[in-house]
Amino acid sequence: MDYRHETKHLITPGDAAAVRGNLRAVASIDEHAQKDGCYRVRSLYFDDMNDTALWEKLDGVNERRKFRIRYYNGDLSYIMLECKMKRGGLGRKVMERLTEEEARRIAAGDVGWMAADGRPLLTALYVEMKARALRPKCVVEYMRTPFVYGPGHVRVTIDWNIRTGPPGQFLNPGGLTLPVEGNPVLLEIKWDEYLPGIIRRATALHDRGPTAFSKYAACRIYG
Repeated sequence: MDYRHETKHLITPGDAAAVRGNLRAVASIDEHAQKDGCYRVRSLYFDDMNDTALWEKLDGVNERRKFRIRYYNGDLSYIMLECKMKRGGLGRKVMERLTEEEARRIAAGDVGWMAADGRPLLTALYVEMKARALRPKCVVEYMRTPFVYGPGHVRVTIDWNIRTGPPGQFLNPGGLTLPVEGNPVLLEIKWDEYLPGIIRRATALHDRGPTAFSKYAACRIYG
């Protein structure tokens, strides 16, 4: 998978309502959304003892990556291990399916089995956990409204109700979470070679320039 263009914008609830209305007229709701057009995302983020992933984000390091495990709508039958990579304003993501038992073992630090598993992404995470003492740091949870548009392979998401919790609560879908400061609403736009004008106009907002906001960084406020 090639790197894709990505932009983020911090918006208001009113902006979100306007963008949703605009996009419903020109784009499609992602097929994975529920009947209300959204879904809940719950992720476990990893970092090392020096919080390298956090500081690289805050310092604007050009090339960086971070690992996370993720599931949706409280459904533990579909869990993904992901590595998100950034290069300037471009991003890419590689993924591998995990069983619930595998996710529990990784979250608990039982990782010896990963060395011989054979899946490249699990091998990469195993190396990081052994070489850099990468460990679970926090839960990041939020609601998401996702839109897709075929030309340009466009994906537009609106994220809200961003919350954080302790790593030990990750595989408990109803586990403790707390809201992040300011109750931010985040608009993200991703595309391949070009962003069609119809999407650009549907997501255009006055005085809402690009931001480097990170849900992971916001969720580290408690530790």
